[in-house]
Amino acid sequence: MQWPDHEYLSRLLESCPEIVVAVDKAGIIIYYNEGARHTLHYSAQEVLWRSVVGTLYPSVEEARRVMQAMLESPAHGRICDFETVLRTKEGELVPVVFSGSLLRDETGQVIGSIGFARDLREIRRREQLATMCEIAVSVAHEVNNPLEVITNNLELIERSLNPQRDGQHANANRGRFEAIRAAVERVKTIVHRLDQMAREDTYQTRPYLRDLLMTDLRPRLNGENQIHESRQSEEEHFPLAGMAVLVVDDDLSVVASLADLLRAERCQVYAACRPSDALRLVRDIVQLDLVISDVVMDEMDGCELYMRIKADRPNLPVILTTAYYYDKDHVIKRSRLAGLEHAIFKKPINPARLRELMLKARRQGPLGLPEQPVAQAAKSAD
Repeated sequence: MQWPDHEYLSRLLESCPEIVVAVDKAGIIIYYNEGARHTLHYSAQEVLWRSVVGTLYPSVEEARRVMQAMLESPAHGRICDFETVLRTKEGELVPVVFSGSLLRDETGQVIGSIGFARDLREIRRREQLATMCEIAVSVAHEVNNPLEVITNNLELIERSLNPQRDGQHANANRGRFEAIRAAVERVKTIVHRLDQMAREDTYQTRPYLRDLLMTDLRPRLNGENQIHESRQSEEEHFPLAGMAVLVVDDDLSVVASLADLLRAERCQVYAACRPSDALRLVRDIVQLDLVISDVVMDEMDGCELYMRIKADRPNLPVILTTAYYYDKDHVIKRSRLAGLEHAIFKKPINPARLRELMLKARRQGPLGLPEQPVAQAAKSAD
């Protein structure tokens, strides 16, 4: 095997994207590569044969701290992943992770050191962005549940508005109602934008006060995020009247508001905040037409609840709902593989869409559920 010559090794160091700097025993810079120039903005001519202290290190103390770590290293002068700070030509402090080694002559005397440093700014920015993405997903979930309650109650309030009864106050009340509805729609769109930015890893900013920026969560003016809700005509009256529906959600306020909405449709409503209670009701209630269940619950997820319901009552339709904007645990996907054909993914639920699915269940029976043994469905889910 032929070892590379010095010129080849020099080209390798020069093309390295990381910062590579070598100093002699007096701390004078004797090597400075292209990666260092790209990050620290000094040219080689500006730093070679100058002291590393005050040029690349912001202080004598910081340079001594790095050198002391190498001198005291149990690995014979080598250190790895040591965090320190370098300074750019413009004076900006750059956090770096440093790996270096003392250089010795044939007698073992220290004649200098060489170090490889990686800029931590981008790494930390990505870590912070990943954390913000997790926060964004959680915020979307926590906001969507109370939005579900507001949306359900708005639907009930709208039905109570009676122009003939309210007389001169009818228009004012209608205006207030529409203003609330518009504000709710705006919040829903903002939550959607927040979740979208978290998943796309990109975001826009806009000015906030002087020299400050804020994330731009304003709705985009295109058809993608506009919310269009179909409205049932008054002539349809109560097409869901008499349906027996079980509502399952570990958020009591969601259960209560959805139950009120369904009762306004003249449905017979049963409620459970625990999946185990829901399973008991499924076994005990003979006349049950539909189950509406949350996806993410502590006791068991929506897929497991769906599978257990199908084991007891194969033809009972189930609708799954979630306040998350994406199915991170593949609960919806697993349920569909097991035979669930229809689900409302996002809270707050569009009342018109929910009414449409329920009406389909009433008129056509189960929501497209295949008649297959539960064991076979479970196998498909795997």
